[in-house]
Amino acid sequence: MRLSPRASVPTPGWPEYLAGRADTARDARLARFFATGLPDPETPIGEAPMAALDMETTGLDERRHAIVSIGVVPFTLKRIALSRRRYWVVRPPRPLNETSVTFHHITHSDIAQAPDLEEILDELLEALAGRLVVVHYRHIERPFLDAAVKARIGESLLFPVIDTMSLEARIQRQSLLARFKRWIGRPPASIRLYDSRARYGLPVYAGHHALIDALATAELLQAQVACHYSTTTPVRALWS
Repeated sequence: MRLSPRASVPTPGWPEYLAGRADTARDARLARFFATGLPDPETPIGEAPMAALDMETTGLDERRHAIVSIGVVPFTLKRIALSRRRYWVVRPPRPLNETSVTFHHITHSDIAQAPDLEEILDELLEALAGRLVVVHYRHIERPFLDAAVKARIGESLLFPVIDTMSLEARIQRQSLLARFKRWIGRPPASIRLYDSRARYGLPVYAGHHALIDALATAELLQAQVACHYSTTTPVRALWS
């Protein structure tokens, strides 16, 4: 199955939003980030510079939980730039809990001397600037980063992302075949990162490490485009 670009999906005004924020952002770091802009919405995905982003957090609610690590891997559909990868452990403003330590294996000693997010914000924004950010489940990375930046400098940090989980849902859960399978009582296909990668024959990686999961997300998007889209698909058909 090869999916055609979803021309009926409107561009959500991201270029205009970023340009407006470049003019109005009070923090110089944010102003630089927004001024860099993004590829035009009509840019073919095969020509777009991207950066896979993953975070480990102390829970799933950005209002009550916090970021403890961040991984960024620059890539294109042709190449993953591992030599330019970035990884930070950051000190959360709230204490770690036993569940989160068990989940991501970042301990109290790991964060004791770690920087606060604001101390590495410039480096993080530099790693993302001018690139389409790719995540697996945008309802974690985008709201957590936005909430964390708001709490520190009082300004929002929002940008478009390509969500590999959302793309996999389109393929595995929203097709006529997937709907028929649900109608006859079959359980929906898992769209978690591990299971999604397995469908494309990608290697098994240990999960819940921000850098490894960022790499896994980059590889997943490459596989999704190769199997279901085209290198000429415009980025507006994939971002949200």
